[in-house]
Amino acid sequence: MLKELLTIDGKVELVTDVAMLSRLNVDRFFGIEIDEFPAMIAQVALWMTDHIANTRLAEDFGQHYARIPLVTAPGIRHADALELDWNEVLPAERCSFVFGNPPFVGFVMRGATQQEQFSRLLASVGMGGNRVDYVAGWFVKAALYVAGGRARIGFVSTNSITQGEQVAQLWPVLFRAGMEIAFAHRTFVWPGRAAVHCVIVGMTQRGDEPAEKRLFSYVDGKGEPNETRHSSLTAYLFDAKEADRHLVVRRERASLCGEPVVRVGTKPVDGGNLIFGPAERSALLAEEPMAEQVLRPFVGGHEFINGVPRWLLHLQGASASLIRGSSVLRARVAAVRRFREESGGLLARALADDPTAYHVTVVPAAPFLVIPEVSSERREYIPIGWVQPPTIPSNKLLVMEGAGLWHFAVVTSRFHMSWVRYIGGRLKSDFQYSPGLVYNTFPWPDASPAQRAQIEALAQAVLDARALPKNATSTLADLYDPDTMPAELRRAHRELDTAVDRLYRRALFGSDRERVEHLFMLYQRLIDPLQNEGVRQNRRVAARRKRDAADTIKESAQDG
Repeated sequence: MLKELLTIDGKVELVTDVAMLSRLNVDRFFGIEIDEFPAMIAQVALWMTDHIANTRLAEDFGQHYARIPLVTAPGIRHADALELDWNEVLPAERCSFVFGNPPFVGFVMRGATQQEQFSRLLASVGMGGNRVDYVAGWFVKAALYVAGGRARIGFVSTNSITQGEQVAQLWPVLFRAGMEIAFAHRTFVWPGRAAVHCVIVGMTQRGDEPAEKRLFSYVDGKGEPNETRHSSLTAYLFDAKEADRHLVVRRERASLCGEPVVRVGTKPVDGGNLIFGPAERSALLAEEPMAEQVLRPFVGGHEFINGVPRWLLHLQGASASLIRGSSVLRARVAAVRRFREESGGLLARALADDPTAYHVTVVPAAPFLVIPEVSSERREYIPIGWVQPPTIPSNKLLVMEGAGLWHFAVVTSRFHMSWVRYIGGRLKSDFQYSPGLVYNTFPWPDASPAQRAQIEALAQAVLDARALPKNATSTLADLYDPDTMPAELRRAHRELDTAVDRLYRRALFGSDRERVEHLFMLYQRLIDPLQNEGVRQNRRVAARRKRDAADTIKESAQDG
């Protein structure tokens, strides 16, 4: 029989039986599966994995080895993981690792039973809101479970728990439970037709965390990741740098920097009875030519980016006699009333008494800056620009009235886009711009009059590049597609980006992650007056020391 030397616990031993090398058996694995048949499959799969590993071991050492007959079994429990006490499966003090791939169910897709179950779990840890994905329940259960031991946690999750409004709901609960992020994989696309956007988050209890946290980042969510190491990671999966790693960005009612208001556009709540595409508009005017005077261009994010024409019947302010004298308009108004009366929503029913009114009315009288609520993740920049009256913006187009080139420049810059990418939410994988979460929380740069003038000139250069004669037939979708973006437009954006970067610090930033890490520190100063005062005090001390040093040099020169 082949003999080998093996070091075990610091001692060198002669191995005459390869079975001595197999120290991990299936009875060391425990699991919970809600469906009975998959629970059985999991048990069989672990036996098969054990057999494959034993076969490989036998091949490596030239000995036959098989764990037959089967005398041990994994502890797979057929149960609901959010209802069962995990200590009944394995006491926490005996557990080393908790890992898995919990179900990917968005908060709007939960059934009534799941909703009740989830609300009960979150209420037990003082988590008020429940607009988080179902997978969050496993993070909460795991955090409560490992408090009784020293196990480490690793879950594959939807990426929504690390961006947007879900962060502020889930992560304070986990941090209060004493958890810290030990490693993470940033957003990647799960292989297969579903193309789900996922993250992997590993956690340990505070005090057990590694000194270096490993972070894996992907280009476009695909391919091999780039690994970096950090002393601390935030819930958004970037380095906390000098900021509090437990800090989360919360919605604000107004800009923390006092910038102009951004709000949603007009929301008709009309069942589609007041909105017309080109063919519907033509049919309406053929039947009722006078409707031309109450039709207004109606633009949402999709229409603004893709140049799609659409119109809205704007009957507010129209005389009752004008509407009553047109059978077509009267039918449209009656259809809106019926839609609102028959709607299940209280809001729609409350609007039924005034069918010519909108739920939200935004009808600017001067040119206004617009930001599409949703934009493709493929674009480097969200296409932003001005719209002229009499166009009415829809609720899918965010509106900034009274904006100038300075506001356009900052909001369209790479710096602002990094805040959108890391802090804002997503609709599937597309950017979802939120006034409360993204715009109102964004730390704007300070700028002298000369710097503002330079930035505004560069912003105008971006608009000029869009307006070149060769781009006359191009939509914003054409101009901002990464494969078809004109070179002069890309160059104009790059020059603007560089200038905005230098408003934040003299040294240029190497990546969007560096930008958002810098912004995160600035955000903490905005919301923490004590830290703000500390920063100002440090600046005053530094300035005083600089003056003292200059005076000393001056006195020394005079003495010399």
